[in-house]
Amino acid sequence: MTPNAMASTSHPLSTAAALDILQQGGNALDAATAAVAVQCVVEPQSTSIGGDCFCLYAPADKDEVIALNGSGRAPSGMEASWLREQGFDAIPQQSPHSVTVPTAVDAWVTLNRDHGKMSLADILAPSIGYARDGYAITPRVAFDFAGCFDLLKGDGNASDVFLPEGRSLEAGDAHRQPALARTLSEIAEKGRDGFYKGWVAEDMLAKLHGLGGTHTQADLDNALATYVTPIKTNYHGYDIWECPPNGQGLIALLLLNMAEGMDKFGTHPINLQRIHHEIEAGRLAYRDRSLFLGDPDFVDAPTETLIGKDYAAQISAMIDPHQAMHPLPDCPLPRHKSTVYISVVDKDRNACSFINTVYHSFGAGLVAPQSGVLFQCRGMGFTLEEGHPNCIAPNKRPLHTIIPGMVKQSGRTVMPFGVMGGEYQAFGHMQFLSRLLDYGMDIQEAQDCPRFFPDPFSNDVEIEAPISDELFEALKKMGHHVIRPAKPVGGSQGIWIDPKTNMLIGGSDPRKDGMAAGF
Repeated sequence: MTPNAMASTSHPLSTAAALDILQQGGNALDAATAAVAVQCVVEPQSTSIGGDCFCLYAPADKDEVIALNGSGRAPSGMEASWLREQGFDAIPQQSPHSVTVPTAVDAWVTLNRDHGKMSLADILAPSIGYARDGYAITPRVAFDFAGCFDLLKGDGNASDVFLPEGRSLEAGDAHRQPALARTLSEIAEKGRDGFYKGWVAEDMLAKLHGLGGTHTQADLDNALATYVTPIKTNYHGYDIWECPPNGQGLIALLLLNMAEGMDKFGTHPINLQRIHHEIEAGRLAYRDRSLFLGDPDFVDAPTETLIGKDYAAQISAMIDPHQAMHPLPDCPLPRHKSTVYISVVDKDRNACSFINTVYHSFGAGLVAPQSGVLFQCRGMGFTLEEGHPNCIAPNKRPLHTIIPGMVKQSGRTVMPFGVMGGEYQAFGHMQFLSRLLDYGMDIQEAQDCPRFFPDPFSNDVEIEAPISDELFEALKKMGHHVIRPAKPVGGSQGIWIDPKTNMLIGGSDPRKDGMAAGF
């Protein structure tokens, strides 16, 4: 709890960098950009300058939410039919074909130009220092490194950077990324051209071409972040803002509308009936995500219908209170034919909700040797099914899991927030906000609360270990295929701006290494 400014991130060095920028007079957007750049160095399993981002920015002097889509597109030469001819029935992770054109750097430059106060060079200075001079591996990062050993071993350049001496880095180990430091310095000096032109661009293209990728210089030239119109719903008197498709923010809003009409079934959310109803709501909402969500430049999702209160009530009525639904009922709408997170609030109460990604841990597991750029694997979000709204096509953006969130009330910004964890994120927005606003938990309690998640790609329902064996077995008897997850479900951050005192109250998810801090 602090009076002036605050940052909440999933890594202590990232939070510290944001606070340093805030104390120098930077605004929330400057601090968030500095924080995410540091995370691209110290949390490489989670994010990279070779990845994507989305941002929601709420200026203190305006009753608006600015949304930027910094997600990358498929290369202009990429066709689903060509991939099928090569023998693919899905896009593999460690492949150049999973690498959509990195767009995060363009988003950073655009946001800095339009809404920042400090120079890009000053903002990137902390990340350059950690990449050049070194940093310590933290416990969650070490855990994720160990789980990706085989992936990193599959690429010689990735092994050179992340498996020194052929072993996974452990908590407390010192690590440096000098090639990445040179690239960050190039961006600091030249802005967008420092990444998308010159030797950095040549190095990235050479790496991808050497593996059979179709990426071109023209694709890099066209890697442009775009301002979009955010979407919202009202949840118990609070306006919840999300980015529109191709992100899954509309599914978060659908889930919130379903949760608004849901019984609490007690004073704490970890009870059998509430868990059952949330699971079933999640299964129904993710069914609709699979049917409709894609790049709006290529397909028109029925956004207004999906985030309407009537539709939420209609599909909520499908939930059997006593039994899991097998199979799921058909969607009542006609089918189309055709996801690191950072919260920052500054002294003026500008608020930034910023999320940056490589999709799976370590993305594609591919590193460009001279620039140290780790590539994302967001192309895995495409399908190869012709006619599907998310079928891969030239210059098309895939379905995105990452979604920053913003809460306002009567035009006043209340909270930038976000949830990490791939597919979990939309469900996580509903869980976090319902625990905060329905059950009266504070911002840290709402993040600490045990989680569960119905995996949209299987019949599994992940149930975190703090949820009792008794509840686990009761859910099984209701027909849910429950499992204990191999690692904690997701991560999250948020900063509440108290409407009465104007104090900042921040929380950071214990499932990650990070922290909330301010002054």
